[in-house]
Amino acid sequence: MDKKFYITTPIYYANGLAHVGHFLTTTAADVLARYQRLLLGDENVFFTTGLDEHGTTVEQAAVKDGFTSNTIKDYTDKRAEQWKQDFDLTNISYDYFVRTTNPKHEKIAQDFIREMVKNGDVYKAKYKGKYCNGCEKFLTLSDLNKEGYCPLHRPDQVIEIEEENYFFKLSKYAGQVKKLIEDNTIKIIPENKKAEIISRLSGKVEDFSISRPKEKVSWGVEFPDDPRQVIYVWIEALINYRSSLEITKKPEDFWSNSWHLLGKDINWFHNTIWPAMLLAAGYSVFSGSFVHGFLMIGGEKISKSKGNIITPKQLVEKFGVDGARYLILANFPYDNDSDVTWEQLIIKYNADLANGLGNLVSRVAKLAENSGFEFPKIQPSGSHPEGEVKKHLEEFRFDKALEYIWGKISEADKYLDDKKPWNLQGVTLQEVLQELVGRIRQIANNLRPFLPETAEKVEKQFAGGKIASSSPLFPRLQ
Repeated sequence: MDKKFYITTPIYYANGLAHVGHFLTTTAADVLARYQRLLLGDENVFFTTGLDEHGTTVEQAAVKDGFTSNTIKDYTDKRAEQWKQDFDLTNISYDYFVRTTNPKHEKIAQDFIREMVKNGDVYKAKYKGKYCNGCEKFLTLSDLNKEGYCPLHRPDQVIEIEEENYFFKLSKYAGQVKKLIEDNTIKIIPENKKAEIISRLSGKVEDFSISRPKEKVSWGVEFPDDPRQVIYVWIEALINYRSSLEITKKPEDFWSNSWHLLGKDINWFHNTIWPAMLLAAGYSVFSGSFVHGFLMIGGEKISKSKGNIITPKQLVEKFGVDGARYLILANFPYDNDSDVTWEQLIIKYNADLANGLGNLVSRVAKLAENSGFEFPKIQPSGSHPEGEVKKHLEEFRFDKALEYIWGKISEADKYLDDKKPWNLQGVTLQEVLQELVGRIRQIANNLRPFLPETAEKVEKQFAGGKIASSSPLFPRLQ
């Protein structure tokens, strides 16, 4: 049986539009999906992303946008189309777009919770404590900053609530989840994010509220067999990783090699609560998750209220699709946060893309055209990325993979400058140009998961026969 590969992003809140933080995670997942398709074939890879469409923040955003409580679904329909447009704009090759308002997902979520109830892992009790409206999250002591608020949102987003909810016996599964993480049955990458979860699991783990009263949160999936409660939005959202497989009728062996990509702020939900839920409902756990840091803008976390948001559309308008993809992946916050500014992005674009890859391709194409030689033909997209690129991708080191490829670009530039083919003739010139054409073909092949449009252009241009020059791949920016 062919090996399968299942890659997911978090499903993003439908209360706003995509920004560079969403683009970061989704582009990384896209690179992995494209890479795995080269190895396994399209039919053996499943890549999902999409929207979390329930909860208070979505309801409030809909009302603010002029919709009523009866037309919130129209609002989420509108948002879904906008997100799909942004994903199409940035060449995100998802296989399935998740929408939690899909009735099939809602039923699967209810059935999942019903299994947890049946297995004796859910009980009703009063919750009294802090809740962040921005995160839509119940806050434990470890979630709070020194001032007693959520570190990710304004203080006024944190409220005290007291209500009767259904609770999940998370404490019952804490030890089992910890062991699964320690022995890498659930593999958390990078190591510092794994250590963070193990540290929290080594302390006291409290049971977890998995519902809200319908009178307080009306826009949600009804709790099974209790119409007065709705499933807590975060719990229902996590179940999308299973419902996506069931809705699309994917075989279970996709789950046996399933990977979640996510930001560090939702590490606990994905790597403690979610595996515990799976165990309680009778499912096997996922393979692992890659938890990245934040992409900061000018030293500050992306924030609507501060107005420091960069959108995918803005990036594409400035740098082109592949230029935007490259700049985000090259600045990828692997184990710590990374920081960008527009000025830094322009400098890197000019250095690496305009003066680097683009200039190399232009110079060699022009030399090949002027030589009049015919070069051996190859079929574009004929092989996998080379071993060093594979190694870095399988370790989720998008930045290191690109560093390696750009090292090959620098080596080709040096070879070109050392050999000075513009001073050569005959067989010697042909040999030097064939070497350069071969190197560019390999560079393009390595770039296929990262910069698919650019790789395809270069592969076609250097496929063989007579090679012609063309307009610059990446025009220099001022």
